[in-house]
Amino acid sequence: MSESQPNIDFSGSIPAIYDEFLGPVIFASYADGLAQQAGRAVRSGRLLETACGTGLVTRRLLAALPPAVHIVATDLNEAMIAYARTRTPESPRLEWRTADAAALPFPDRSFDAVVNQFGMMFVPDKALAFREARRVLKAGGTFAFSVWGRLEDNAFARVAHRTIGSFFKADPPTFYQVPFGFHDAALITKLLRDAGFEGVVVESVTKELTAPSAQGFARGLVEGNPVVAAIREAGLPPGEIVAAVAAALTREGGGAPFRSKMTALICSGRAL
Repeated sequence: MSESQPNIDFSGSIPAIYDEFLGPVIFASYADGLAQQAGRAVRSGRLLETACGTGLVTRRLLAALPPAVHIVATDLNEAMIAYARTRTPESPRLEWRTADAAALPFPDRSFDAVVNQFGMMFVPDKALAFREARRVLKAGGTFAFSVWGRLEDNAFARVAHRTIGSFFKADPPTFYQVPFGFHDAALITKLLRDAGFEGVVVESVTKELTAPSAQGFARGLVEGNPVVAAIREAGLPPGEIVAAVAAALTREGGGAPFRSKMTALICSGRAL
């Protein structure tokens, strides 16, 4: 992974912690909706998933899509794909590939749908990634994806960002500004239309969030993403920061369980 892009390096112990402590809490319910949307959009042919992560959406796609749909699941992080493969049943309908969403290694018009859950925020050139999705789609194909809303509308992330930053005397980590920094519906709509999509829909969806414990959730928020690398590089103790985030989450929404709300934008368009 490029040293110039530390915020997208999901390697080492991150995939397993991400999957255990964040997957069921903040990603699963949105994954259910994306898989259902894909099931309505494509009944046969080929579907491409970019930024598949630990395979949370991939497994739902296998269950939701008809047998006539072949799935190609990709991610820029080889560690994420390696972990996803251990969590996903083998299937002749499923192919894994390492791929950059902004430089897809596939021919033009080779897919009937493209899906992406909470990955577009990490792509530096979002306009290019949208054009790549359009390039590999057949005319009329669906591009469906989700991005997080504002930090202000996602208390769990705001609490984690502020609490982690409070441990740094200077240059606090900027990780949380990345996944929660691409939420302008008008901009997303424009980028999609400019890339060659019609029927663009960008909908804000708020869901209930419940974690069994603030402590476990805090571990995911600290050690289940690349912010932990910045913590370790600064010589700070991750365990102490996990405890501080857990305490702050408990004040926000209780300790066992922790309850709050989360907001994301659900986006889609059809290839012209």
